[in-house]
Amino acid sequence: MSSLQRHEGYLMIDNRFGPGVSEEFIRASGKDAPIVGEGQLYESSTVTCAHCGTVVILNPQRTRPRHYCPKCDKYVCDNTICAAECRSFDRLLDTLQEKAFLDSQSGNIVLTK
Repeated sequence: MSSLQRHEGYLMIDNRFGPGVSEEFIRASGKDAPIVGEGQLYESSTVTCAHCGTVVILNPQRTRPRHYCPKCDKYVCDNTICAAECRSFDRLLDTLQEKAFLDSQSGNIVLTK
């Protein structure tokens, strides 16, 4: 098996010279994001779920293994649907794009404002 690190991205939040964000602000936003206060720097690896396209910020303190799809040879997020079966997000986008193209060729496209 080849290294899964080839699928990793990188996130850097640099508030060393900025005001940062408070824990209250992050909670109010409804997002599960790192809290990077004033004068702080946050760096982490990221992966994109192969089945739904969600970007996951990797927690280096995580002890349980990450979900992995051997069929895609990529990471998947903790969503139970994504971990249960192989449903490639890239394949879904390709299918939708091909359908839209074929519909446009046959005149079945409905344009709306």
